[in-house]
Amino acid sequence: MRVSASLFHQVRSGMRRASPQILAVLTAIALVTADVRAARAFDLFGLFGSEPEPPPPSLAALPYTVRIAGTDDSDVLRAVQDTSTLYRLRQEPPPDGEGLLRRAEADLAKLADVLAGYGYYQGTVTVRIDGTPATGQAAAVKAAEAWRNRGLVPVRIAVDLGPLYHLRRIVVRDPAGRAFPDDVLPGRITRVDDDVPARSATVLAREAQIVDHFRAQGHPFAKAIRRDPVVDDTAHVMDVTFTIDPGPIARLGPVSVSGAPGIDPATIRSFIYAEPGDPYSPQAVAAIRRSVARIEGIGGVRVREGTALDADGNLPLFVDLSERERNLVGVSARYSTVDGPGVRAYYANRNLFGGGETFRLDADIYYLGLGNDPFATQRKIAGIGTNGLGGRLSATYVQPALWGSRNDLLANAFVTREVQQSYLVDGGGASAAIRHRFSDTFSAQVGLDAQVGRSKDALGTVNYRLIGVPASVTYDSTDNLLDPTRGVRAIASLAVYPGAVSSPGIVVAKAQGSTYYALDAEARYILAGRVGFGSVAGAPLSDIPDNFRFFAGGGGSVRGYPYRTLGPIGPYNLPIGGRSLLEASLEARIKVTDTIGVVPFFDAGTAFASAVPDFDEKIRKSVGIGLRYYTGIGPIRADLAFPLDPYKGGHVRPAVLYLSLGQAF
Repeated sequence: MRVSASLFHQVRSGMRRASPQILAVLTAIALVTADVRAARAFDLFGLFGSEPEPPPPSLAALPYTVRIAGTDDSDVLRAVQDTSTLYRLRQEPPPDGEGLLRRAEADLAKLADVLAGYGYYQGTVTVRIDGTPATGQAAAVKAAEAWRNRGLVPVRIAVDLGPLYHLRRIVVRDPAGRAFPDDVLPGRITRVDDDVPARSATVLAREAQIVDHFRAQGHPFAKAIRRDPVVDDTAHVMDVTFTIDPGPIARLGPVSVSGAPGIDPATIRSFIYAEPGDPYSPQAVAAIRRSVARIEGIGGVRVREGTALDADGNLPLFVDLSERERNLVGVSARYSTVDGPGVRAYYANRNLFGGGETFRLDADIYYLGLGNDPFATQRKIAGIGTNGLGGRLSATYVQPALWGSRNDLLANAFVTREVQQSYLVDGGGASAAIRHRFSDTFSAQVGLDAQVGRSKDALGTVNYRLIGVPASVTYDSTDNLLDPTRGVRAIASLAVYPGAVSSPGIVVAKAQGSTYYALDAEARYILAGRVGFGSVAGAPLSDIPDNFRFFAGGGGSVRGYPYRTLGPIGPYNLPIGGRSLLEASLEARIKVTDTIGVVPFFDAGTAFASAVPDFDEKIRKSVGIGLRYYTGIGPIRADLAFPLDPYKGGHVRPAVLYLSLGQAF
């Protein structure tokens, strides 16, 4: 972006207009700087940051040292180092003084442009070889040769930044030179805040923001055809005029799918919700990529836009796919100082019959022993015999796109021995449901659920046989499954289990919602909140199996309290669960670096004896601090929680540590 000294002659009344060559430099500096920063970010532990020893003096070459002085701005210093030929080639000494001088002269031509790229348009750079200016050819060569075979030639790059220029005004015009009306280009798009440095990266980012605005308004071929920066040396500001060609407004055209020959095309088509004639927007194109990627047998998804509109004025789209390996085996582990250790293993086939069907087996084993089972003695006195070992084995089958529609078949069967702090459930069940996908973000399902088992706690034993009709709706507009940065998740369900000879009828209602809001464009500061509600009605608490009751506490609930222990207390001072639940969480997710984050959090909640929350009862609260290590598959979570409302007999510890993969919600 640097305007060289020769180009400054275009000044009129303290104003100067940048030439096309300047604009090319502006773009190049921004791209080089981005690449260098990405490379430095990869160097997590500074392994590549140590300064190597310079080559020793010799008769055949002139090794030298380079010192850069005059700036404390780390960004400018890095840019100077990355652009300077003297600095980059310091481990490759030139054969003679003339070679060293050529490097210095190359730097003089480039480094002033670097300063301008960072908003220092009056910045200057001087290079001295052993104190001799590099502008004096014979003297500089002589000074360099004087060090041959006796020492390292001292080279000094002196930077004088001068005043920092700021971006004052942005003007946007169409190819005919007319300003866009406010209803086409709102003023907020071109507004410039105070004290914004006139850096090349800033100018390019604002240009991209303007083009993106037109694309979001349905102009797929919007582009900047000219940028015209004008620098005012008196006021130390820059004004920029962008000439933007919006191109025609378009609608979505036909979608062509290629790749993934092992998956039925009808299945893939059912996950494309855009219809020909829908308004074009980058969000609509991204939604196609996101929705098709939900097919588990699909690996890569690339959506290409056509280069021209078709005869109907629509934009053709091309979806290129690749398949994943069908078979998948995985193992995961978890540990809590309260809930104990657990191991989960699974096998999945992600395209069982060629229609995108998935079949999955899950085995989960956990253990409340190892000194982490404070309720063991109380359970024994209450006659709830268990050694703390529990587990669950389940099989799940999903057949998407029944007959090419947006309806999916979901089936599940399981057996479990659920061992918790205050109860034991041996049971099993099976369910089947039809899910209809209205869009990529919204779905609803209804089905049948049958469960049989025995539940034992401090209130006694419940033998249950339940057949019911569960229904639910789900909305999810978040951008990531394990680490969302924006959007909303909500699920609400209602399951009706009519009464039978040996089991009273119950109605179970649940709802949970979470939202995520990024405070900055890079999503380094995120506010996340969650609210959960539950209710079971139709039977007294003692007739409801424990696995249908509500408990709070644990790593996914109110952190810091033992898992599933918050709520009504029964005989032997054991938790007995409740008929309703209310809980909430609030987190601030702060990225300190690209791989490390901290998360202060607040949790609150409990279960209630009544079928609706009773706010006269005590709601337990906790605070804590979390550490996140961000990986390619999701963040690794370490949360240290401090319960604020310990209670007698609750076995609440002063602090509890949780380790797992993914965010808490």
